[in-house]
Amino acid sequence: MSPLCLLPTALSELFAQVSTTNVLTLADRYGIQAALLNEAMSDEDRQMVDRLLYALRHRRIQIVNDLSVVL
Repeated sequence: MSPLCLLPTALSELFAQVSTTNVLTLADRYGIQAALLNEAMSDEDRQMVDRLLYALRHRRIQIVNDLSVVL
């Protein structure tokens, strides 16, 4: 099985999109999974993931099974 990889700016773009739409898509969840599996994750990226998880726990973000959100 090939490892999951993200582009260097993908997590910050994902964070910005989810913060704007308040929706976490299936593709976003795979992006977060890839980031968490990356052992060389920066502190800034880890804080973004923590903020997303916090928002999920407090129901500020809705989880959908769509691949993307149409703005």
